[in-house]
Amino acid sequence: MAYTERFGQDDNYRREEIIRVIERSLEKLTLQELEALYYDMSTKNYIND
Repeated sequence: MAYTERFGQDDNYRREEIIRVIERSLEKLTLQELEALYYDMSTKNYIND
């Protein structure tokens, strides 16, 4: 396996791990906290509905 392939797989694994941690954390937020997070992310253009 080439180094760049292995590095890419490690990046993908880490990305998926971070997404899982964020998902678990989001499940614990109240509606008000979720709304505040949504507002903050949408004003910074992280969310484009």
